[in-house]
Amino acid sequence: MNDNHPTAPVIAGIDGSEAAVQAALWAVDEALSRDVPLRLVYVTKATHPSAEDYESDVQHGKASLHTAQAAVEACSRPVKVETAIVTGPPGAALIAESDDAELVCVGSVGIGRYVRSILGSTATDLAEKAHCPVAIIRTHTDDESSRDISWIVVGVNDEPDTGEVVEHAFREAELRDGPVLVIGEHKTRLGSGEGLDAAVTKWRQRHPDVHIYPVADQADVAYFLKHFDQQVGLAVIGGTQSGQLADIVGPAGHPWFHHSECSVLVVRH
Repeated sequence: MNDNHPTAPVIAGIDGSEAAVQAALWAVDEALSRDVPLRLVYVTKATHPSAEDYESDVQHGKASLHTAQAAVEACSRPVKVETAIVTGPPGAALIAESDDAELVCVGSVGIGRYVRSILGSTATDLAEKAHCPVAIIRTHTDDESSRDISWIVVGVNDEPDTGEVVEHAFREAELRDGPVLVIGEHKTRLGSGEGLDAAVTKWRQRHPDVHIYPVADQADVAYFLKHFDQQVGLAVIGGTQSGQLADIVGPAGHPWFHHSECSVLVVRH
């Protein structure tokens, strides 16, 4: 992110899908908490075979942005909304946008290792290459959203960005009023019970309103989620952990993925 820009926006990628609208709605609180605009961005194709195809693409973009903006405005929240149509492959275009952004949010209907939708591929590209944090937002089913507790799960290890990753998780907990499970990865300083407990004690002092619970000696966040039965609304991982993304955001409804409705925040910078 360009730290010299005082009003760098929160960006939501819009493509005409309901998943993208949900990402824009999730991004509202992010923009308000930072006191920055919410920028809705539609990406047209890089090339068009005809003028008619180009015009159709642009019109679809305008309609998609109008729908997303209307959904945001229906929330009656005091967020400033900007819209933009840019050109290029979606991943590359949003990566370029991320250079001057606080956060980029995209929707996803599922990411597979072998078969990806365009939206899934875009989310993966952003998670690996964006210049700011990236949120991949899943749409909750009625059954999921009706549960009482929605955990925020964050992985910690010996990577240099662990402190920043954890702080993002606590920020989300304060913003969304959710408890945090801190997953200590084994064979790291914070993976052991003693090391993790000491760190959690300090974090609780800095964030007294956040309910923080340590879980030591786990392989990683993706592995933990496969064995955790309670609802997880958001997983927070570092940029070096982006390879876990496909294992966290599995195909919606797939029996192998207990948390296929779990959104993911990848803390990049």
